[in-house]
Amino acid sequence: MLRRVWSLSGGVAPQTVWQARRPGDFAAFGGPTVVFDPLAEPEALARAVASAAAVLLLAGPTRGTAAEMAAHRDLAAAVLDRAGGRPVLLASSAAVYGRPAGRLCHEEDAPAPVSDYGRAKVAMEAVAAGRPGAVVLRIGNVAGADALLGQAAPPGGRRLHVFADGLAPRRSYIGPQALARALARLVRLAAGGGATLPGVINLALPGAVGMEALLRAAGESWQADPAPPEAIASVELAVDRALALGLVPDLPVTAAGLIADLRFEEGRA
Repeated sequence: MLRRVWSLSGGVAPQTVWQARRPGDFAAFGGPTVVFDPLAEPEALARAVASAAAVLLLAGPTRGTAAEMAAHRDLAAAVLDRAGGRPVLLASSAAVYGRPAGRLCHEEDAPAPVSDYGRAKVAMEAVAAGRPGAVVLRIGNVAGADALLGQAAPPGGRRLHVFADGLAPRRSYIGPQALARALARLVRLAAGGGATLPGVINLALPGAVGMEALLRAAGESWQADPAPPEAIASVELAVDRALALGLVPDLPVTAAGLIADLRFEEGRA
């Protein structure tokens, strides 16, 4: 998704070298610039990192065996070991917070993941902690990349967990275009060397949006299921650091805005 948005930016995004493991990856959007397996081909990784002013590490599975999920940690270690202090921006996730203790999740809060994905991201963050140039990005839900809107509705229609208050889960979100703009600005700040970046940044639009509101804005119907005890009602990120760096606008997130961002990215605006 990000590769597609980047290809539509019309030169606004920084000059980017895209790495993939297969030549055909994201071919419809310009394809990869370099092709290699970063763990199996360390020399190729070293050459790519050495030629970059900054590295944006987005790779890693969302599900799999313990060995497969360890790729988050191993990729981070491999890149950081070869970066020599160059900026490395590592994509983490709001999943590291698990069940929030308060209304907002702050970067200083201790991670408490409840999913394998969240635990894999915490392991990745541990590798990056204190490393020169490392910046961990705890990214909220990305509209169109999550389970809610990232795939076609199943034959029986979409279903949402609904809590006792009648509301579906609320999450911090960011649209694909907004994410691309935020990452492009952050890459420029990191590569320019003039900005002091924090080691951890929550990245989402301010506020949170209900999943039922997103489906309503998308014109989709859904059916309610009672939320199970383990379901998490709200995950809202504190985004003061992202705002201070100019990564996101100081405007509250809306379901309509997220859907507009997503549909433009999909070419349906």
